[in-house]
Amino acid sequence: MHHSPVGWVMDKPTILLIASDQSCLPELGTFLCGRGFTVLTAPGPTQGQDSVKACAPDLVIINSPQDASWDGLEVAKQIRRREKTIPLILITSHSTEARVLSALRAGIDDYFTSPFSNERFLARVEKILARDSGRGRSARRTSPDLSLAGSMIGESTSIREIKEKILRIAASDSTVLITGETGTGKEVAADLIHRTSPRHKHPFVCVDCAAFPDTLLESELFGYERGAFTGAVISRPGKFELAGNGTVLLDEIGDMKPYAQAKILRAIETREIYRLGGTRRIPLGARFIAATNQDLEALAEKGAFRKDLYYRLNVTRVHMPALRERKEDIPRLIQHSIQGLNRRFGREVKGLTPWALSTLFQYDWPGNVRELKNLLEAAFVNLAARHMDFIDLPPSIENVLAKSQDLPQSEKDRVWEALFATKWNKSKAAQKLHWSRMTLYRKMVKYHITSKASRRTREA
Repeated sequence: MHHSPVGWVMDKPTILLIASDQSCLPELGTFLCGRGFTVLTAPGPTQGQDSVKACAPDLVIINSPQDASWDGLEVAKQIRRREKTIPLILITSHSTEARVLSALRAGIDDYFTSPFSNERFLARVEKILARDSGRGRSARRTSPDLSLAGSMIGESTSIREIKEKILRIAASDSTVLITGETGTGKEVAADLIHRTSPRHKHPFVCVDCAAFPDTLLESELFGYERGAFTGAVISRPGKFELAGNGTVLLDEIGDMKPYAQAKILRAIETREIYRLGGTRRIPLGARFIAATNQDLEALAEKGAFRKDLYYRLNVTRVHMPALRERKEDIPRLIQHSIQGLNRRFGREVKGLTPWALSTLFQYDWPGNVRELKNLLEAAFVNLAARHMDFIDLPPSIENVLAKSQDLPQSEKDRVWEALFATKWNKSKAAQKLHWSRMTLYRKMVKYHITSKASRRTREA
């Protein structure tokens, strides 16, 4: 690695690594050097900005220091003000949703929270450099409305990672496969990809793949010309044509019939369609996103789903976690839902009692976020008080919860239940768990349980 960059010309891509924490340089720098890059290093923001001017690197990586001696995001912003097109990657040890959005809104190309996989990091570096060389340094950047990421509710580690990934892939034009159980928010993820992409000003068209019989498939998706069949008195465009240069969501693609799979595959591969009864070629400009609650790979192995279509769809994948895997998001989801229900019904419900809230953590939510929202609405209709208590929950849920109390709980769920039952009094929660206070703190760190959830609960 070179520690005193000068302005010479090299054939290999040049990466400038700005990092005050020198301990990260040998590992990351050596790794990148071993992959064929020329790596230059700068120990701080001033030297880093001078190096950008001196050596005109192909990519700048900024490792924000843990000791907060300077802010990597501010350094990135300063570089971006002078260098409008140079690719920037920010590495930080602490990540919040607001910081990710600020970074991407400032024009940063990618954002990594350490520790991370070197191979995943390398894949992003290569993709950014390939994209940048293809469009040239003079290409104009477009910044989508990244504040829309707030439409995906949650601050758990898994949801933060998904938001970061969505904000990265939104800028690309790759086909995306979104997987996850029913009710986990696959359509929300697809909508977020569309609204934070350069296509956000064009239509977002959702196609329910299980809804169309073979006899209606072509006319609904591809459109038809006048006289194509009995009753076709006018010509009509199909959903693919109506999407224009926007995005098409193929929802529940795993339920699509074999005939339909063949038609969809051909349209995606050739990027063109013909209306039913027509001879005019219609080019397809839309991006395709597919969503399913099924294991397409397993279906393909069984012959129930076309392998070629699966490989065509599975370019970039986003997996939506089940609610039982991110129960720490339940308070935020409840608060968001109650705010919407208050507006809808003209009410002023504040939230759930600690007992009711802690009880909901004992349930596994097979219907996921959708089930939680339906439960709150069902309880909301007849709610007389300003706080929802256990007795206000629907009887069917009460029965399930009563049975679930006899089942063994995970340690993480026990921590959540104790904290909510004691209104986040950590001393009382530790006593309830028969732990020391320090043991409780260690478990909270282990399971990423933060005081933010406490504040949201009190506000509710």
